[in-house]
Amino acid sequence: MSDAAGQLLDVVIVGGGPVGACAAALLAQESMNGTGSLQVAVLEPRIACMPAAQESYEQRVVALSRASERILTRAGAWERLLASRLQPYERMRIWHERAAPYSAGTLVFDAAEVGEPNLGYILETRMLQAALLDALAASGGRIERAEFLGLAIEPRYVKISTSAGTLCARLLLAADGAHSPVRRAIGLTADSVDLHQTAIVANIATERPHAQTAYQRFMRKGTLAFLPLADGNTSIVWSADNDLAAHLLGIAATDFEGELRQDSDLVLGATGLVTERVSFPLRRLRAHRYIAHRTALLGDAAHVVHPLAGQGVNLGLLDAAAIAQLITDARREREDPGADRVLRRYERWRKGEVALMDVAIGAFDRFLAHGTGPVAQLAQLGLGWVNRSQELKKLLAARALGVTGELPRAAR
Repeated sequence: MSDAAGQLLDVVIVGGGPVGACAAALLAQESMNGTGSLQVAVLEPRIACMPAAQESYEQRVVALSRASERILTRAGAWERLLASRLQPYERMRIWHERAAPYSAGTLVFDAAEVGEPNLGYILETRMLQAALLDALAASGGRIERAEFLGLAIEPRYVKISTSAGTLCARLLLAADGAHSPVRRAIGLTADSVDLHQTAIVANIATERPHAQTAYQRFMRKGTLAFLPLADGNTSIVWSADNDLAAHLLGIAATDFEGELRQDSDLVLGATGLVTERVSFPLRRLRAHRYIAHRTALLGDAAHVVHPLAGQGVNLGLLDAAAIAQLITDARREREDPGADRVLRRYERWRKGEVALMDVAIGAFDRFLAHGTGPVAQLAQLGLGWVNRSQELKKLLAARALGVTGELPRAAR
């Protein structure tokens, strides 16, 4: 590892999860493709291993949009994913508990209706991280397996203290999660709101095949989503109010399966757990600023949204693609990648795009999952009305696919 007197790196990224690893892999790819040598390192103590083809599926999965697929392709990671563990989904079926899942009150998105081969992919988080880190290593990027301890910001560089030594870089990117130690160290503040909900995730077997379809039921005490897996099983994400979640986590597995069958409206018939239940509290986070001198926040370090729309990782990958593009363009113009102008443009770009998605997701949670007043009742009935408008459905599908808005080049 370099010290303050040694090599000055261009970019150090704290956090080698999907977002940080993606930013690094994109920068390393650009360097290989002739942009000029960029010295990039990722600080990540826990490296995910690519799962074996026949290995049991973990509970934590992500839904990737079309924009994310393009970004991963550009980063050299898409080809490294195991095709046998990658599940495309072609349809989404969304309904409120006031309607039946196959009634006129259900909103259905179908890839064929929007001229797409699918609406996205479901895969394990660990496989995504492993593919991105493999792509980074293959492109000549550095992976430092060490803990972040602290930093000092100098006029021309950032000095990063780690459990294995010191790194110095012109730019520090923080992709170290919602509790971001880097965000705290540089003094950036954030609004963090307790949603009083807990997400319960598990993999289940279902009586009927998932038919490459994702299902989502809005209920008065939360949201229940079914995401298809490549092994024929289904991942559930049950975002429940805390009192209900405590009950669901405290009961025996057979009792949980009974409650799941009831609240799923038997959309896939009888269900049975194939993994343990895992839970995590839900919070909404919005950093007031995404940047400070020679530092920027990416992904959950900058913003955390409700998981009901499956957009958290997709927003983070767009952050990664945006900052990688701006750094690459600055490099072509022989500009310092940590220059204030570069970082201000990143903040304006991504903060506005994230805010639009955050407001939309918040409205879904407020009115569809928890609302009881006239506006909420109108929204709940409106799912069926939206389903009858092909143009509106196309607009919503395009937003979910991530193919609208101000997209980075890698996402186009």
